[in-house]
Amino acid sequence: MAAFKNKDNGTWFVQFRYTNWKGERKQKCKRGFPTKREALAWEREFLLQKQADVNMTFESFVELYEKDVRPKLKGSTWCAKESIIRLKILPYFGKRQLCEITPKDVIDWQNEMREASGTNGGKVSPSYLKVIHAQLSCLFNHAVRYYGLQSNPANKAGGMGGDPQKEMQFWTKAEYMRFSAAVKDAPVSYHAFELLYWCGIRIGELLALTPADFDFDAKTLTINKSYQRVSGKDTITSPKTPKSNRTIKLPQFLCDEMRGYLERLYGAGDDDRIFPVSKQHLRREMKRGAAKAGVKCIRIHDIRHSHVSLLIDMGFSALAIADRVGHESINITYRYAHLFPSKQIEMADRLNNEWQKGEGANDR
Repeated sequence: MAAFKNKDNGTWFVQFRYTNWKGERKQKCKRGFPTKREALAWEREFLLQKQADVNMTFESFVELYEKDVRPKLKGSTWCAKESIIRLKILPYFGKRQLCEITPKDVIDWQNEMREASGTNGGKVSPSYLKVIHAQLSCLFNHAVRYYGLQSNPANKAGGMGGDPQKEMQFWTKAEYMRFSAAVKDAPVSYHAFELLYWCGIRIGELLALTPADFDFDAKTLTINKSYQRVSGKDTITSPKTPKSNRTIKLPQFLCDEMRGYLERLYGAGDDDRIFPVSKQHLRREMKRGAAKAGVKCIRIHDIRHSHVSLLIDMGFSALAIADRVGHESINITYRYAHLFPSKQIEMADRLNNEWQKGEGANDR
């Protein structure tokens, strides 16, 4: 390893050869270092990274992780991961050698995260602590699987945070009907909320809809894409999961409403978005409509919960509901069962009736 001084401006540079992933010999030159020491340190780190050596710094490994993982992910997914890595992980581990980070180091980091302030000035929520730790563990797992790291120190340290049991919010049908009447003065909002409530689609799926997705003869709505706002740009991606690609049967009244809405969209092409608004706009409309109707204000995603809860109350099976709303597993659908304790009461009463029938038979 050697560094050279630029006589013109006094800075240092390195120039060397290395073997790339194709087995080809390449030459590398990097200029502009204030000192010889910094130039040699950069060369060493570059070679360690190219050799996938676990003696590389953690921040060098993160660069490799991004190259490996980012092409496989949606833009919005990578943005979320990158934000956690950049703000919560790299400031603590970035300059450390990957192979020297121990479970005790992770525990110290966990304690610092628990004491850190969240966006609202309070402590970081348990659910977000769990997400942060999961990302750190994901990084180490990648290093173990592909770069020869011996073990995952985040696994040995154990997790942090958790999923606090929050009451799932939803509207009853009566509450939704009051809300929908309150926003009927805004046709775009009204028809958007109609689809959200009566079809249970996700907000990203709603905002990606085009006229071509509707088949009014077959009374169906095809879900095959999702809208995201990534780095200030409108982006259409595939849906959240493979199971999210689905065809939903529409009730007749909703077919009639949407047919009329589409007919009133002046100049809309088959592939144009029929709801050219933002998530923030619909959130404002939620607050306005809820206040006007006198119902509790819930999140937009809670309208999806409301649809599932309505179907549960109507007696549909978890499998049928999962198929309609695009749940990857019916286990997700089972999470909604607690919304209707009256169903448990009905079950208990019917079981009691069955027992009484059996007792009566025994008495005869």
